[in-house]
Amino acid sequence: MTPTTVTHAPKSAQSPLWRVGYKLLLIAAIVAVLLGVFMLYAQPEFLVSMADQLWSCF
Repeated sequence: MTPTTVTHAPKSAQSPLWRVGYKLLLIAAIVAVLLGVFMLYAQPEFLVSMADQLWSCF
């Protein structure tokens, strides 16, 4: 009886599908945050409120 050796593929040769999904999810989250910030700054009332809060710190 001879021992059987099991060879595994190195991590770099494994399917990188999860990496692509992770990167796409990360990019989508960043874009969502940036769009949310842009929408807040597009509202004049928000800008006045932020300016008032910043000014009250001094």
